[in-house]
Amino acid sequence: MAITLTRNMTRWIIIIASFIIISLILWNTYVFFQNFKAEERTKMQNWSEAQKEIARTDNLDVNMSDLPLLIQQSNKTTPMILVNSKEEITGSLNILEETMLDSIKADRLLKKFKSENDPIILKSKGEVLSKLYYGNSPLLNKLKYYPLALLLIIFLFAAVAFFFYKSSKNAAQNKLWTGMAKETAHQIGTPLSSLVGWTEILRSEHVNPDYLVEIEKDITRLQTITDRFSKIGSVPTLKKVDIVKETLDSYEYLKTRTSKLIDFDIKVPNQEINVSLNTQLYSWTIENLVKNAIDAMKGKGELKIAITHDDKFVKINITDTGKGISKQQFNTIFEPGYTSKKRGWGLGLSLAKRIIEDYHNGKIKVLKSEIDKGTTMQVALKLV
Repeated sequence: MAITLTRNMTRWIIIIASFIIISLILWNTYVFFQNFKAEERTKMQNWSEAQKEIARTDNLDVNMSDLPLLIQQSNKTTPMILVNSKEEITGSLNILEETMLDSIKADRLLKKFKSENDPIILKSKGEVLSKLYYGNSPLLNKLKYYPLALLLIIFLFAAVAFFFYKSSKNAAQNKLWTGMAKETAHQIGTPLSSLVGWTEILRSEHVNPDYLVEIEKDITRLQTITDRFSKIGSVPTLKKVDIVKETLDSYEYLKTRTSKLIDFDIKVPNQEINVSLNTQLYSWTIENLVKNAIDAMKGKGELKIAITHDDKFVKINITDTGKGISKQQFNTIFEPGYTSKKRGWGLGLSLAKRIIEDYHNGKIKVLKSEIDKGTTMQVALKLV
């Protein structure tokens, strides 16, 4: 408990510290942007004063110093438009010539400059001679988008950290579930061995053989379940087997232990169809699919199993007449924890997907479904 509390506190300290650092970076960037913009305005004011000095000197027809010219020539990046007192464009700088020749583009650019910065007014003896409108320099525009780029980088970093944390957490949970499954298999083993012994005693007591046959079937079933749980988390061994026979075996077992209100129907080829298979895990998949179908029909309806094949794949279709599912749920139902039932862990279809796709390199999907009409699930495996 103390370790968990310490981890949570450390996590929150890191989050708060990161938030403070990000806030400081963004604030400093904003302050730097404003200072840089103020410096650009000062540069434009100096340029306008130089323009006034040049105009005054030209009118007086006297020699002037080189300083005004140097100030004017120093601006090579900031775009500007000069207008007269009637807001008519009289000159421009650092703007493409074709833009200024197009009156529509020039007016649009002038409106943009007006929205970005207040104009610098050139006066002489109290009279407005002209106005200088200027836009942001390329460097200032890049600096303006720097906080957005920084936020995007931070967001991507946070997303990577989140998914890494989530995957680590899922890996820990998977390890826990694997350990629990193996421990469950181990715990079942002891009473199972005892049941085998009691079966032999009952046989010696001349109990009705039909009873013993059914008990032995259930013992075999428990042994299969134990074998399944022991294989969770391990790479299973695949063998070349006849999938028709394995499907029929699973079908017969489930049929005898299911409500008589379920009308079973199976159609399989009259030939062997060999695939690389782990029989215990495959029967577990068929069992999960059939039980889900029965639950969808609320214990009453028709359930069909059909096997077809082509040159590359064998396909097992399991069709029910249950409540069906919407297309938006076709992929969701395979996610761990998803269930439409009041009881259940929502692991059946997730396990089936892992068994078929991860262990057998096959495919499992919802082939088709209609609300209140039924669903067809399909398992596809490669032929050998």
